[in-house]
Amino acid sequence: MEMESIKPFVAALIPFIGALLILVTRKHKNLREGCSLVAGVLMFFAVLSMIPPVLEGKTLRYTLFTIWPSVPTGFRVDGLGLLFALVSSFTWILTTLYSIGYMRGLNEHSQTRFYFFFAVTLFATMGAAFSNNWLTLIFFYELITFFTYPLVVHHETKEAWLGGNKYLLYLMAPSKVFLGIAIFLSYYHAGTLDFTASGIFPADMASSTLVLIFFLFLFGATKTALMPFSAWLPASMVAPTPVSALLHAVAVVNTGAFCILRVVLNTFGVDLLKTLNVGSIASTLAGFTIIMASIYALSRDNLKERIAYSTVSQLSYMVLGAVLLSSSGLTGGILHIVNHAVSKITLFFCAGAIYVATQKTKVSQLNGMGRQMPWTMGAFAIASLSMIGVPPSAGFLSKWYLLLGSVEANQAPMFFVMLSSGLLNAFYFLPIVHQAFFKAPDKRLSLALAGDKDGLEEGGGRGLEGTEFPVPEIRVKEPLFCVIPLCVTAALSILLGIFPDLFLDLIKQVTG
Repeated sequence: MEMESIKPFVAALIPFIGALLILVTRKHKNLREGCSLVAGVLMFFAVLSMIPPVLEGKTLRYTLFTIWPSVPTGFRVDGLGLLFALVSSFTWILTTLYSIGYMRGLNEHSQTRFYFFFAVTLFATMGAAFSNNWLTLIFFYELITFFTYPLVVHHETKEAWLGGNKYLLYLMAPSKVFLGIAIFLSYYHAGTLDFTASGIFPADMASSTLVLIFFLFLFGATKTALMPFSAWLPASMVAPTPVSALLHAVAVVNTGAFCILRVVLNTFGVDLLKTLNVGSIASTLAGFTIIMASIYALSRDNLKERIAYSTVSQLSYMVLGAVLLSSSGLTGGILHIVNHAVSKITLFFCAGAIYVATQKTKVSQLNGMGRQMPWTMGAFAIASLSMIGVPPSAGFLSKWYLLLGSVEANQAPMFFVMLSSGLLNAFYFLPIVHQAFFKAPDKRLSLALAGDKDGLEEGGGRGLEGTEFPVPEIRVKEPLFCVIPLCVTAALSILLGIFPDLFLDLIKQVTG
């Protein structure tokens, strides 16, 4: 049942107004950041207000205008879009709080530009979540890329420009070619681009054309980071950590997975895709990405880069859940949007807090960090367990549904891919936790914090006459504005595994 409502338009408009207020208050940093926080809270409550009608089985609609025959531009809110919007809006609040500690702690330049583009990116993300058809979705999809580019190149170093240009190339070119052609062919054959519960294509359409359109969509949505279109994500880690946290653990990457789910559920329909036999090929591509990205993660010493390759792998869980074309698989793929978001944003938050406090960026430098930053590393450990899929964490539940989905779809290879991926996750996350809590603190760090400039060589410090002295055990001061958000998201990584009912109910509205 459809219901006319202006609420999705209001929810998308709030961060845009917030962005304008950030510019107006740019000379008063407390007021500027207050505008960002207030906008985030208001947007979250606007999204929350849409939960009751959606749970009642209603689809909210709001039409803005029509610029193309039979393709109105406007908003549509169902369980899938609402779930995506809930995650994005809530994590924006936490990331804004985190950004205050991070940006001020490092005395970053161009902070007004940073907060402005953060806000307009959330405007575009809300627009994508609530898009009523492919024309609206592709508009906001491209806006997300355009608005996040200044955030990726924020440091304005040579490395930042190289990473940002790769980011732009990978995300813009395939969408212009593959997605553009897929959308044109869909409109040509179906006469509409609207999202519907059973798909839009006529029953007598040629199978070869349908298969072509499906794979154009699959490869065009490069925000999913399916290999070989995944190099942009590790390259974009040159961005400040708050950017990596929200945009590359939630908004940007989840938009890609969201597009694939719209293709499966609301453009083709599960029944049609089953007759086309595309599931096995698409799931093989997703499974290959899951394993290869995990192997790459194992070899990376840079902490953010290791987390980035983990993101490449985890994104393909969502794609895999969609293309398994089974009820449990779809539930697991959609639920993993939520579970991956809260756990992965925690890991990025932790990496940033470590950098603010110690300037350390490498896994090999984290010996004893759990003794020096216990809250940060404790949260990192919890989020790591969720990524691995250890019960009762949130990650366990979505992976459990994906395992069931692979059984329902008679996809035994994907069942073993999921098990292998869990082991690989453990291999590249648990050693970090072990060395942080069970190895002696890094002597270089302890001496530097103690103010000993002459004792920074390996092997400890030396007195004036060359006699060795013991390295002191020093507690690093954890940045409060960074620690509070990461503790909240770490707690959610457990709570969502125990109390997933709201999100499961929203998923049922989509999958039936």
